[in-house]
Amino acid sequence: MPKKRSGGGLSATQQAVKFLGVSVLAGAVMAGIALPAAGALGLAAKGSVQGFDDIPANLKSPQLSQRTTILDSAGHKIASVYSRDRTVVDLKDISPYMQKAIVAIEDSRFYQHGAIDLKGVLRALNKNAQSGGVAQGASTLTQQLVKNYFIEEAGDDPTKVAQATQQTLGRKIRELKYAIQIEDKLGKKKILENYLNITFFGEQAYGVEAASQRYFSKHAKDLNLQEAALLAGIVQSPSRYDPVNDEAEATKRRNTVLQRMTEVGDISRAEADKAKEAPLGLHVRQPKNGCITASKGASFFCKYVENVFLSDPVFGKTREARARLWNKGGLTIRTTLDPQAQESVRASLKDHVYKSDRVAAAATLVEPGTGKILAMGQSKPYGYGKNETEYNYSVNHDMGGSNFGFPTGSTFKPFVAAAALEGGKPATQEYSSPFKMDYPSPVQTCSSKPWINDHAYTVENESESEVGPYRMKEAMAKSVNTYFVQLISDIGLCPVQKMTHALHVVQGNGDKLPERPSIALGAIGLSPLTMANAYATFAARGMYCTPVAIESITQKDGDRQKSLEVPRSTCSRAMSEKTADTVNTLLRGVIDSGTGQQAGLGDRESAGKTGTTDERKNAWFVGYTPNLAGAVWVGSAKQNVKMVNITIGGRYNDLVYGGQVPGPIWKDAMTGALAGKDAPSFNLVDIPDDDRGKGDGKGDDDRNGDDNGGIIGGLTDGGATGDNTGFPTPTFSFPDNFIQGQANGGNNGNGNGGQRG
Repeated sequence: MPKKRSGGGLSATQQAVKFLGVSVLAGAVMAGIALPAAGALGLAAKGSVQGFDDIPANLKSPQLSQRTTILDSAGHKIASVYSRDRTVVDLKDISPYMQKAIVAIEDSRFYQHGAIDLKGVLRALNKNAQSGGVAQGASTLTQQLVKNYFIEEAGDDPTKVAQATQQTLGRKIRELKYAIQIEDKLGKKKILENYLNITFFGEQAYGVEAASQRYFSKHAKDLNLQEAALLAGIVQSPSRYDPVNDEAEATKRRNTVLQRMTEVGDISRAEADKAKEAPLGLHVRQPKNGCITASKGASFFCKYVENVFLSDPVFGKTREARARLWNKGGLTIRTTLDPQAQESVRASLKDHVYKSDRVAAAATLVEPGTGKILAMGQSKPYGYGKNETEYNYSVNHDMGGSNFGFPTGSTFKPFVAAAALEGGKPATQEYSSPFKMDYPSPVQTCSSKPWINDHAYTVENESESEVGPYRMKEAMAKSVNTYFVQLISDIGLCPVQKMTHALHVVQGNGDKLPERPSIALGAIGLSPLTMANAYATFAARGMYCTPVAIESITQKDGDRQKSLEVPRSTCSRAMSEKTADTVNTLLRGVIDSGTGQQAGLGDRESAGKTGTTDERKNAWFVGYTPNLAGAVWVGSAKQNVKMVNITIGGRYNDLVYGGQVPGPIWKDAMTGALAGKDAPSFNLVDIPDDDRGKGDGKGDDDRNGDDNGGIIGGLTDGGATGDNTGFPTPTFSFPDNFIQGQANGGNNGNGNGGQRG
């Protein structure tokens, strides 16, 4: 004779024998949806047997969706994200009062019956017959658990959710069969534990731990009698018995649970009466979900991590598969974010640019040689209100950034210098560098068709006093436009294309850079992360490493934690050590005696480049030490603010330039990020100075330039400016061939990137 299980009730074999009769009774219980009259019961029975045999033999318990916790590199919490607020806990971590309360009100014979409560079915059948409808159900906790499994598997798909909850006999039969399996496999305690972890308690709380935190700001193991009774009462109708929105109705329901606990002998009448007199005692905690709640100004970095997860094939072959994994949650994601560096970036941005300013600022710090993103922030907080934005100005469009990035001005010039040096040009290379000149033509491209200046495009320097000849060192320090136009025209566009490809420098929309001489002067829109990581290659002596934001991921799998594979930085040589060392020497001169003096760190070696675009719509500083690189952009996201006679961060500026506003932001951010860290030196090379006495080499900090009114990219014909928002808005539109800093999308285009670096 088959043995009974320790939890009581019939064995699986006995349940199967009884199933036909139970199915008939279940059909009667489902009278609200089945055809009336006795004949319907026979049809239901026949259909039940056939459906029972066709149901797959095994039900796999779903992995419950839970919170995902995102940590910084030190293990501190940045944010929690979830599609369903749930924290799975063991039964031992759930108050005994809670266990008794849910059993008393939902399935008081839970420990006496098997998967199906025959007495409950008969009782419901009798009650429904008397009422002429469906006045009472007969689902056990085990059956409810099965139904919740189906709901959990449905996720946020409304069609699947409807199928999982539809009141049909077919669903009931399937539910009954799987309930038998679960009873036989799990036993009562595990069923109760799973039920308390999966069920919905209203107010976005799934599972008893989340509910306890939501309503009482305490762990489920600490719930007292009246608190447990309140939560148990919510389950039947989370909206009706919501204590936050209807205290009176919730109190009545709580007292019903307490009364039922008395009736089944779980508590004494005195205990129940005392608990009924107690107030609800709510201590409501608002749920904090998503990157918008991230600490240390790390909301945009948090969203970047999410976008990496949803886009990288290492987490699933399709975006749909990756999204399912993300929504399931239960992940602990340790990131590369350095808390010291992030706090320094946050503080620097807050000090130098107010969120209410007409312009915004974004900053990103990257570790050379590893690609680790150590900090990412911007002056306008993450959000949807006034002076907030959901766009991450530091990254490309596919990662949540602007459509095109932002023109970089003269911060692009080091890429041209690197291409020339790598191709054999000496650091003493000299060009006539007049104040103003036509773009040289023709210029060789990677194809057989050269670039031709057939529109008589011209380029000029910031100041009329800047007249060559210049060598590379002084031209870089002073950011002489005509020098770099002559340099790129001399070496051709293909070496620059190859260099930027090796540095993974692409436009903000992901497109390759166009083959036009104007790219030498920063006419094209790039992102701060792209710039910081490219400059990190100089710091790493020519080794480029792809940016990474995730160190490790573990996923809760039952009682275990399993590790998931994560994207790794891949490093490759972009240029020789000699070329990188030479660029480092050139860019150190920019800070020592050129346009970037206001950004100098003083106590450690640093190098960098300033950048300012036409009409002063963008200002940049990109710089680095041997162990940290960073990029800072300041401007209008919609590219419609000329930073002339403007107050930024409470400070008035007659003219904004790269060394004046972005430079100090970079300096303060780097100083805090590097505090207490090693101060290694560059491997500098000897570059002979120009001995012809052409001035002190300090430059004029971009102050003397005329504002020629050209479009972004610096066309001097006074053409239309074109408000390049980079964001979807009904007031701006662009032709398909629009490229920041280039006119008409054709092969021509001047685009001197604005004024001096």
